Amino acid sequence: MTGRIVRGIGGLYTVREDESETEFVLRARGKLRRQHMTPMVGDRVAFSPGSGEEHGWLEEILPRATCCVRPPVANVDVLALVVAPVPQPDLLLIDRMIVCARRVGIQPLLCVNKCDLEADLDEACRAAYERAQVPVFTVSAHERRGLDALKAYLAGKTVCFAGQSAVGKSSLLNALLNLSLPTGDVSRKTERGRHTTRHAELIFAEGFRVMDTPGFSLLGFEEGFEPEELLAYYPEFEPYEGKCRFAPCLHDREPGCAVREAMQQEKISTERWARYCVLLGELRELWRNRYD
Repeated sequence: MTGRIVRGIGGLYTVREDESETEFVLRARGKLRRQHMTPMVGDRVAFSPGSGEEHGWLEEILPRATCCVRPPVANVDVLALVVAPVPQPDLLLIDRMIVCARRVGIQPLLCVNKCDLEADLDEACRAAYERAQVPVFTVSAHERRGLDALKAYLAGKTVCFAGQSAVGKSSLLNALLNLSLPTGDVSRKTERGRHTTRHAELIFAEGFRVMDTPGFSLLGFEEGFEPEELLAYYPEFEPYEGKCRFAPCLHDREPGCAVREAMQQEKISTERWARYCVLLGELRELWRNRYD
């Protein structure tokens, strides 16, 4: 039988069978471990159901269209990155996740939640990210604003919602899908979110598939990511490629750089370019130390 992993806890994997939509609890065959294959939520798998109360067996992980290491999910079409006025948005994390998503073939989008609190964040995100070819949706889970447009865009796709804790991912999913996932609030002392989602789970509802994922900290780039690759994931740089004085130009410090000139003319977001330079610095450091 074939199906899709919807959750995995403690070495047990719940798989939703394709035709009947029945869920089966399975253990992974030892051969998968020997093949260095770790089942992920979202994986399409071949399995043998158990009899009675016995667990069945996950026999094979079918080829993945996409794979995200953290959160560990597979076959995601869209990575919906959620930000909000509170807690303080970590846009460096957002930019890193956009790069990571694009590198594995996942389409990123940005959800500005809690738009009922203030409008400045939405305007800033649109100015920076629409130029970067990242769709921006303004929503309010509390007031149920902007949900129809977001649902129409995501119809028929597998979506992973990610972002800092307490930006309202679970509240947004509840509003989108009429669910009752547990939600948290923001600590008044630290303005950091309390984690409410403990395990990744694939939810089928309203015509699309949604990953509910735990909050997570800053991500690191994978080994083998060369610094020269980074600019390929910044579409706003593309119109200026080949117009710099020197080639190759990484657009951070070389003289006669067309990208920096475009930034000074406000054709490229200054803040996003500055965060690009931070990420480029990280990659250079990793590349210098790759054999340590």
